[in-house]
Amino acid sequence: MIGKAVAKLSRIKGGHGSALPGLIVEKLDPHFLAKVLKTLPRGVAVISGTNGKTTTTKMVVELLREAGLRVFTNDSGSNFTRGVASAAIREIRHGKLNYDIAVLELDEAHAVRFVREIPPDYSLLLNVLRDQLDRFGEIDMTAKMLNEIAKTTSRKLVLNANDPRISALAKSSQAAVSCFGFANNLRELFPTDEELHDKNSKLSSSHLLRGSREKDSRSKSENDGNFSFANDEIILEKVENSHATFQIGGENFVANMAISGAHNFLNAAAALSFAKAILGEKFDARKSVETVSRSRAAFGRGENFVLKNGQKIALNLVKNPAGFRLVLQSADAKIPTLIVINDAYADGRDVSWLYDVDFAKFRENSQIFVSGIRAFDMALRLEYDDVKVREIDTEIRESLLRFLNQNEMNLQIFATYTAMLEIRKILKQEIKK
Repeated sequence: MIGKAVAKLSRIKGGHGSALPGLIVEKLDPHFLAKVLKTLPRGVAVISGTNGKTTTTKMVVELLREAGLRVFTNDSGSNFTRGVASAAIREIRHGKLNYDIAVLELDEAHAVRFVREIPPDYSLLLNVLRDQLDRFGEIDMTAKMLNEIAKTTSRKLVLNANDPRISALAKSSQAAVSCFGFANNLRELFPTDEELHDKNSKLSSSHLLRGSREKDSRSKSENDGNFSFANDEIILEKVENSHATFQIGGENFVANMAISGAHNFLNAAAALSFAKAILGEKFDARKSVETVSRSRAAFGRGENFVLKNGQKIALNLVKNPAGFRLVLQSADAKIPTLIVINDAYADGRDVSWLYDVDFAKFRENSQIFVSGIRAFDMALRLEYDDVKVREIDTEIRESLLRFLNQNEMNLQIFATYTAMLEIRKILKQEIKK
């Protein structure tokens, strides 16, 4: 009751109500989540990793609901434990969650605390890339955090076979392990953290997995990094414009994806693999591919807005070098672009990661705007890539409104997390006008 009251007050005051109720309830009862989630008959499924958590979670939820399960999830985008608690508070009726299974997106650091209190039945681990060094430290530390999830998972663990730091976590797990990934011909689309700097760079053999488990016959070559998949695992075979080809059980399924970007096609492969692990024999490959093909961008992740004057705005969350690079792959280099960089706790205080992103594709674009707390840092970064900035303004609202006040009908925005939330709120206000 206290949590619901706090959520209502937060919304009245213009907040999202996505974290504060959970924070307060956790203070009052640290075991609140464990008590609530243990009542679910199909248990708890956790999704974590550096990039793609929100979009993949959304797809998994859609797949399981299509299969007839009642799915509880933290769909507000708040992936700390307090966000999960807030989502539970919102859905509880008479002290109980009336769902079959919980599918939860968890921030890597907060996942460690969560799984120690609530060991997951199923886990999906996506990738390890540099992200918010001030919070996580270097990526081997992030891998150790994800290893805690792998160790505590009791039933099924799904791993990214093409990420050596992720695939190596299979050794720690007593759960049944399966993998998803991409075909070797797509390797250039999905570089590891080392390959972002040097295409010929490889992890040392101590990081490489000989198979998903010691007894597994699959192998990963130390020479070329290619991985041989088991027949029942799901592979992204081909990417061509909006079409993605998934290999499932040796059969190819072609999907015309509503969501854009090769990185989201790989998220779809991850979601399909996780749904298959949870559903078992009830997993319908053809129907599931049709479901993910219809899936649209999650909260602020390539989300599209259409204003009343017909202007179309694509809003993209960016938070680390790999994610920004992947989003830029499918970006239009010629249309007006607003880049908004904040450095709040949820964004990461250290913005030096911007120097690992290549902005050269914007050199011919004369309509680049920058905003946010670290607007001048962003402008300086663009200067190093010979990209001319039309306007710098640390005030997000004023900058955004001027950006929208153009004759151009197609616009794109790249923003860190807290900036994305503010921009999204303003865009929704503009749509209502």
